[in-house]
Amino acid sequence: MNDLNKGIRKVEIALRWDPSPSGEPSTDLDLVAAPYPAEGPYGEPAYVVHFDSRSPDGTITLNRDSKDGQGFGYDEVMTVELDRLDERYARVVVGVVIQQHRGRRTFSGVGNPGLRIREGYTVLAEDDFGGVPGATAATVAEFVRDGSGPWEFRPGVRGFEGDPAAFTRAMGSARRA
Repeated sequence: MNDLNKGIRKVEIALRWDPSPSGEPSTDLDLVAAPYPAEGPYGEPAYVVHFDSRSPDGTITLNRDSKDGQGFGYDEVMTVELDRLDERYARVVVGVVIQQHRGRRTFSGVGNPGLRIREGYTVLAEDDFGGVPGATAATVAEFVRDGSGPWEFRPGVRGFEGDPAAFTRAMGSARRA
């Protein structure tokens, strides 16, 4: 029966937050994603997709980007088409970064943050970043596969403290047990 398992094929990662109160600097959260090659799934990413970018082959796209959290519903939306991703990739990590414009801002200082990961209409994970209040960034999803096998989803929000550039270098590191 394993041959019938198609695995995770196409996911949508959606992020929301409330705008900053009047008179305060705007809050800017960003979705980032990075694929890792099979020969180095915990090394350097092949590339990083973030605001103003997309993957070279169009399989990872930021559909909506917000710099302030204004609007209804989800403010940032990213689509990852795992079923179209080249076989040389064995891992994709998705994260959320809080831009540090003026002073240090952590998830505890973001109004009503929320995350939803779904495949079609099936919700795979939801989170409010309550488990990482002191973090300035977090990995929120990991997708892995063996060879050309089906993609599997590994949920979990893992916090990070530091600047956005350091996060994109560290987000693919192996999870500690």
